[in-house]
Order: sequence, then C-alpha cells, then structure tokens
Amino acid sequence: MGNDAGRQDRARAGSKRDGALQPAGGGEAEPVLVQDPELPPTAVDEADLAPRWTPAKVILWVAIALLGGLAWTMLALVRGETVNAIWFVFAAVCTYLIAYRFYSKLIERKLLRPDDRRATPAEYLANGKDFVPTDRRVLYGHHFAAIAGAGPLVGPVLAAQMGYLPGTIWIIIGVILAGAVQDYLVLFFSMRRGGRSLGQMARDELGVIGGTAAIIATLAIMVIIVAILALVVVNALGESPWGVFSVSMTIPIALFMGVYLRFIRPGKITEISIIGFVLLMFAIVAGGWVAETEWGAAAFTLDRTVIAVGIIVYGFVAAILPVWLLLAPRDYLSTFMKIGTIVMLAGAIVLVRPEITVPAFSEFAGGDAGPVVSGSLFPFLFVTIACGALSGFHALIASGTTPKLIEKERQTRFIGYGGMLMESFVAIMALVAALSIDRGIYFAMNSSAAATGGTVEGAVAFVNSLGLAGVNLTPDVLTQTAANVGEESIVSRTGGAPTLALGLAHIMQQLIGGTSLMSFWYHFAIMFEALFILTAVDAGTRVARFMLQDTFGNIIPKFRDPDWRVGAWICTAVMVAAWGAILIMGVTDPLGGINTLFPLFGIANQLLAAIALAVCMAIVAKRGNFRWLWIVAVPLAFTAVVTITASMFKIFSPVPAVGYWAQNAAFREALAAGEDSFGNAPTRAAMEAVVRNTTVQGVLSILFVTLAIIVIFFAILHTVRSFRSGGGPSSEDPALPSRRYAPSGLIATKAEKALEREWSTVDADKRPARSGH
Repeated sequence: MGNDAGRQDRARAGSKRDGALQPAGGGEAEPVLVQDPELPPTAVDEADLAPRWTPAKVILWVAIALLGGLAWTMLALVRGETVNAIWFVFAAVCTYLIAYRFYSKLIERKLLRPDDRRATPAEYLANGKDFVPTDRRVLYGHHFAAIAGAGPLVGPVLAAQMGYLPGTIWIIIGVILAGAVQDYLVLFFSMRRGGRSLGQMARDELGVIGGTAAIIATLAIMVIIVAILALVVVNALGESPWGVFSVSMTIPIALFMGVYLRFIRPGKITEISIIGFVLLMFAIVAGGWVAETEWGAAAFTLDRTVIAVGIIVYGFVAAILPVWLLLAPRDYLSTFMKIGTIVMLAGAIVLVRPEITVPAFSEFAGGDAGPVVSGSLFPFLFVTIACGALSGFHALIASGTTPKLIEKERQTRFIGYGGMLMESFVAIMALVAALSIDRGIYFAMNSSAAATGGTVEGAVAFVNSLGLAGVNLTPDVLTQTAANVGEESIVSRTGGAPTLALGLAHIMQQLIGGTSLMSFWYHFAIMFEALFILTAVDAGTRVARFMLQDTFGNIIPKFRDPDWRVGAWICTAVMVAAWGAILIMGVTDPLGGINTLFPLFGIANQLLAAIALAVCMAIVAKRGNFRWLWIVAVPLAFTAVVTITASMFKIFSPVPAVGYWAQNAAFREALAAGEDSFGNAPTRAAMEAVVRNTTVQGVLSILFVTLAIIVIFFAILHTVRSFRSGGGPSSEDPALPSRRYAPSGLIATKAEKALEREWSTVDADKRPARSGH
C-alpha cells in the first residue's frame, strides 16, 4: 500500500503542475483536462472517431460475413466423411475480424470510454525501468510473447480427442465473448490504476477478505501454471537429442542478442532479430547433425527428470538475470517465431487443403474414460482447451508489465482484445494440426506409457482395442512415422507438443520438401513450441516473484524494494521450488503427468479467469454502468459454472479416472491389500506415487475452488451494493493531461496520420521520447 500511496501523491503533484482539474468522486464523472497550448492535440477529435461507411466498406464486410457463414456451415452442418481444413481458417479469421471491428468497439464505446487526452502511467510515472511509453507495435509483440504459452498449443491437441466441432466452437466463440473481453478489461482497469496487479485491484475493490483470497489464489494458481508450462517442454524434449541440443542453443543465442542490443548495436532491433533468426535456423539444422553422431546421441539423450531439473535451474537463473540480458531478446525472437509460424501454417493449410477425417463428435465426447483426457465434454472440454479461449494467466500479464508500458488509452483495445484473438488463432491452428494426422497415430502419441507400455507393439494393441471407426494401426506406420521425423519413437509422446509438431510437419512437407524434410519441419516445430513456452516459464516466474515480493512486503517492507537483490533471490527461489516440486511430480506420474495434471491446470487457470472477471464486474458496477454490465457478467457466470462444476467432479466423482480422491482411495486400497501393481501403475512405487500425486491434486482442487467462490461472492456483493447506490467510489489514479500522441491501432487512420504530421513539426526538445525496446 505504501507504493500506491506514493503513486497517488506523485499523481496529485503532477495534477497541480499540469493544471488538470480532478473529478470530485467515483462513478462516471469526467475530468476536465487542460492541455498544453504549445503542443498539438493529444487525441483525435470525437467526430473523427465515428465510423464512415462507404459502399466499398459495406461490400467488404458483407463479403467477410458471407465467407465466415459459409465456413461455419461447412463445419457445423454439412456432414460428410471428411471436412476440408480450409474452413477452420476461414471461420476463425472472418469471425475474429467481425468481433474486433464491432464487438470490441462496442466495449470501447459503451463500457470503457478511453480518453487519449488523459496520460497513462507510462507517461506520468515514467522512470525508464518499469514505466516506459512504448511503441504500440513493439508492445503488442511483448504482450503476445508473454501471454502465449503452452495452453493454446497443448489444450486444443488434447481436446481433439472429443472431435473437431466442440473445440472449434469454444476456441472461436469463447475468445470473442470471454477471453478477449477479460484481457481487454483487466488491461484497461489496471492502466487506469497505475498498473496495479490483479491481486491489489481485488483488495481495493472487494475489501480485505475478498482481496486476500484473490492474492492467495493468484499465487497458488501461478505455481500450477508455470509447472505445467515446464512439463510440456520436458515431454517435448524427452528422449530427443535433436530437440535438446537445438533448444539448449536458444539460451546462448538469446544472451548474445541481449549483449548485442545493449552494448554492441543499441536499438538495432530489426538487425539483431534477423541475426537471431539465422542462428536459430542453424541451431535446428545442427541439431540434426549432432543427433546423428554417437557422441551427440549419448550427450543429449536425456531422461525427463534430468531435463526437468535443467528447466528448474534455468527458471531461477532467467528470473534473476537483468531483463535485457535474456528475457527481452527471447521475447523478440519468440514473437517473430510465434506469429510467423502460425501464419505460415495457416497459409499452408489454405494451399494444401488437407482433409480431416476426425468426426465432429468423437466416440469419447460423451463418456468419462477417454484415453487422452478423462471426463465428459461438459465441463472438461472447456478446462482442457483453457488458454486458447480464456486464460486467467493473461490477467496477471495484463495487470503486470503491459499496463506500465501503454502509451495511449485507446491502444488497450488493439493490445488487449487483439492480442488474445491472435492467441485464439494459434489454438485453432494447433487443433487443425492435431486433427490432420492419422487418428491411430494421434492416440498412440497421446496415451500414457502406462497404457501403451511405451512400445510400438503395446501402442498398436491399445489403440486398436479402442474400437475407433476406420482405425487399424500397424507397427510399420508408427516406426515409419518416427523415422520420417528423425525420432527413435513417437509412442506415448504426451503433452501435445510432439503431436502438434507432427501435424505441422505433415502439412508443411506437402507444401515444401516432401517426406525428406519432415524431420526438419518436426524439429522446427519443437523449437517453435519450446520458445513459445519457455518465454512464459521465465516471464511467469518473474511475475510470480514480483507478486511474492509484494505479499512479503506487507510484513517486511524491505521486500518491496526492487533493488534489494537478496529479497529478489529469496522470492524467486521460493516460487521456483514450488513449481519445480509440482513439475517433478508430473514427470514421475505413472498415469502420464500431462494427462493427469492438465485438467488441474485448466481448472486453476479458468478459476483465475473467473476471479479476474469478478473483479472487473465489481469495477464496472462502481462506475455505474449497469446497462452494459452483461458484457462481463455473462462470461463470468459461464466460466464460474464450468470451473466450479469441473472442480466438483475432480473432488467428488466416484469414477477413479475422473475424481482425484476416488483414484486415491482405489490405489490406497490396492496397496493395503498387498497388490504389486494396479491399473496403469506397474509397481508398488508407481502406486505410491499415484497416491501422493492425487493427494496433492485433490487438496489443490479444494483450495482453488474455495478461494474462487469467496472472491466471486464478494464481487457479487459489491456489485449489488453499487447497483443500490447507483455506483461507488473510484480507485482510479487521478486524471492528468497527456503531453504526447500516438495512433491506437496497428495501422493509423487518416485522422491519426494527420495528427501525427502535426506532432512531427514540434521541436525535437519538446517531442516526447518513445521506447522501441
């Protein structure tokens, strides 16, 4: 609270200095902002913000709507033996364009009403470290790199077990009405509050009890999220010397990029990005050379536990190093790789037009005993897909670094809503990649080693026993596929990442290179995914450290001092130890760590999203904007019902494949009866590991859902109070007049370009600086 008080004092001092008149209280009172008469306007006129419809624009949007409608018709209504993958691309892109142009604009105008005359924290708290006005295009890349982790890659791959239609609908519709709404609102409200964290906003809006529950839930859920992110990397690299070598090389490459950008050629972002990309491609190719040598295969074929320990050490080091040395260059590199690879895959799908043979609703959509993910379509589809449609982890980023870098208020729509739409597109591409491969191979890769025995013969027997229509897997198919991608085996390569890599390689080889290049495309995808996920691992660890420092700072104020390195190291060690323990538990889980832990990750992540939406609902209610409260209340209600129901299943279900405590009881009884093996656990040690793991998972499930219910209850309570009183007190920072201007979207409008030209005539000493780093 001391930092917040200081922030308010500085804001008030700036108010007097710049001549801004503050509103008397909360609600929707508009501040009167006095602009500097020596500067051009800091915002486009309201009249120029209104849309101007021309016949060409009408025709364009009608065409987009018709193409999107046709794509949805082909996916949802036309029933044939196959469906062409291009309809997934068209349905997603057309729906995203319409949602961004119309729905996000509705939220901007009716719910948030940003004001570019008003300074953002990046301007009035600028310190060159945490608060830095940043070019919107660069910030979009930073934000996307931070939010896009394992979820949009892994969740859709696992959910493909249930068929193509449920996942497609939720990924696209869910992001429009829930995921992008949450990201946009949290980013805007945090920016209006000086970049405060979600936990601190919850404490301000919901009081001590609700706020404390939110802070505890946020910290605990962050541990699970980072552990699962790391587990996906472990499963992708396990027994893969090519992948281990190539991904290991990204660390010195990133360090070189950081030094280059800091000391050798400061500010040359494009230059170092090209160098980094070339080095990255070389690392992929060299990985193939190294893996083919005897010494390389021996040195880089690592046990998954060893890889897990390496990632734990990496997470600690990366989180305490200066941000410019490792994290920032990895952001640059991963953003190019992330967006570039997904756009490349989408283009390949349109050109290759692969046929999808997976049914709209599979044999496992209505049951509890799926070989990949246990549980019925409702509610487990939603918590399995997780980040591709809605992610509570994003709320931590949107209330973390990003709101401290926003240059103008209207840019929050492009970065918050637009950034989440891009992540949803990643999820759709991951789903299509998983659907494009042979169904028998899909289940052989994603079923646990306990089910397949980890052998080709065991995988063939298990998959053929599932009774899948049109599937007759043979050993030759598995061995040839593994040989094509340069791997010893693809059996039980759980975690989603290997499946996505195989799907990408399967599609890309039809466009470029044929079978001879499948191994390159496969390991290119593994590299892409590792960059995707490791960015979130080190960024998540750093954010978790900040959160823990703030929490400890309530007891020992010195922990709030960002320059106290001992405190930073202690908090980093605590968080890394916490998620590292969960990671090791997942790696050693006989039932397949990702298959067992991902539902807990999905539930925890969605509960965090419910907490974020609940805080946003309370803020909207205090603003007195009840007519449009449904924009927040509807996704909150759906998310709360889904995640609380899923939690109840995991806690109370009597089916061992679904309920943690039922599984725990079954294995304990088997141990007590003297059994040496039980279910998928081949040894007593494995049985004991199941008991231990399910105990941890069950306790965490109870903790997470209890805390989320407390937060949602207090949010509803404060919303009702605000409704009765017509609003409530505002916790926003006082409004200050801005002294800078920048366009709001990726491409400046005609009016924005005209205003930019005015600013270009301002003397250089009066023109505000902007960060591109």
